[in-house]
Amino acid sequence: MRGGGLLVAGTTSDAGKSVVTAGICRWLVRQGVKVAPFKGQNMSLNSFVTREGAEIGRAQAMQAQAARVEPTALMNPVLLKPGGDRSSQVVLMGKPVGEMSARGYHGGRQRTLFEPVLACLEELRATHDAVICEGAGSPAEINLRRTDIVNMGIARAARLPVVVVGDIDRGGVFAQFFGTTALLAPEDQELIAGYLVNKFRGDVTLLEPGLDMLHGLTGRPTLGVLPYAHGLGIDEEDGLRVSLRGTVRESVVAPPVGADVLRVAVCAVPLMSNFTDVDALAAEPGVIVRFVDRPEELADADLVVVPGTRGTVKALAWLRERGLADAILRRAAEGRPVLGICGGFQALGEHIEDEVESKAGAVDGLGLLPVRVRFAREKTLARPVGEALGEPVEGYEIHHGVADVRGGEAFLDGCRVGSVWGTHWHGSLESDGFRRAFLREVAAAAGRAFVPAPDTSFGALREEQLDRLGDLIEEHADTDALLRLIEKGAPEGLPFVPPGAP
Repeated sequence: MRGGGLLVAGTTSDAGKSVVTAGICRWLVRQGVKVAPFKGQNMSLNSFVTREGAEIGRAQAMQAQAARVEPTALMNPVLLKPGGDRSSQVVLMGKPVGEMSARGYHGGRQRTLFEPVLACLEELRATHDAVICEGAGSPAEINLRRTDIVNMGIARAARLPVVVVGDIDRGGVFAQFFGTTALLAPEDQELIAGYLVNKFRGDVTLLEPGLDMLHGLTGRPTLGVLPYAHGLGIDEEDGLRVSLRGTVRESVVAPPVGADVLRVAVCAVPLMSNFTDVDALAAEPGVIVRFVDRPEELADADLVVVPGTRGTVKALAWLRERGLADAILRRAAEGRPVLGICGGFQALGEHIEDEVESKAGAVDGLGLLPVRVRFAREKTLARPVGEALGEPVEGYEIHHGVADVRGGEAFLDGCRVGSVWGTHWHGSLESDGFRRAFLREVAAAAGRAFVPAPDTSFGALREEQLDRLGDLIEEHADTDALLRLIEKGAPEGLPFVPPGAP
């Protein structure tokens, strides 16, 4: 096999495309196949920095880990980072190239990126046995089909067979599969080779009559029914959820080592980015991580995290409007722990000069750390390595704000004052020794008899999660059929399902 491929599309956003793509990658690499993930265009605030200093979607970095290959910009050539409801920063081959409105992007710029995106896919196919591509949203978004570079546009240009994933837990999956197929042009339908049901609960035999009817209506088989899997905790793609309030990050099922648990409250700021930073905390036995948006929800928290954001000034205003800023200030005055990461670190500083991101000019921060921030037009993209709290630590940086640290105790690239910490480093808590040392500091400041587990390995837990995804594909999908599609493409003679594209 050389240069085989498959596109995993979805009936909706969040249907499970990212995890199914990762699962197929992990299953293939366990079969000895050299495989790479690919997503031509990604809209996400949850991003990652590759070794060569390129910014890509975090989901593609996770899929690369599933494939046991180093992530590169080729795997996600276009990344859109929303800055609000109507505009996004466009990141091309890992570097920002400007801000653009949705109308401007879909009105012409997107189509100019088609050839570079296709070239990245072909380069990956030339160097791998298989490339598993992820679509975006739904391939049946007929208003966007003319300029599509991530779903049927790329599938048709590269002659990729397409498997459509649907989330049955939401209901309506049969209508979604049928409607998705029936809204595509005949040339696109020729590539729709089958369906995958995701997140099924219960007895699969009860589903089989519907799957048979779907086959009869569309002429296409269902290639697997994946059961609902709890506790995967795999990186989500979209940071623009309607509301994260009350959401609890999934953690390992293990009792705390010490007498107490630690409660972590993460402020669900607008345009929150890289909220997966707290997953490593949630992986610790006895650490409970929750997203909040009300000041009263900070009352019993042992640690408050102000996370990264694509809108530091907007997040500051939101914290003040909600009363969270005052609650954080009271905590700091009482010596209770607060951690700011990236945009959250900037918000904890004294002063911000921003003529780039918000164009708000001079804005006062919360004043908890002796830091002044100036926003630069060029984005910092880095993979720093260092030491803190007596432990080795590494992370990654994605920010326009340049911090001038004028005091406090050194903490990574930022500083610490009392029980308030701030850093630009994403991912630092994934360093096991550093995370344990940090949690011991938090527990001491919070007066909790919490003891970090001595053997929690975030990397090992992530590998276990990826293996579980591979197991889902191996045990519940028609892997022979998937291999045939990857090697030979969509079968000839798939029937047309009317009415087709309007």
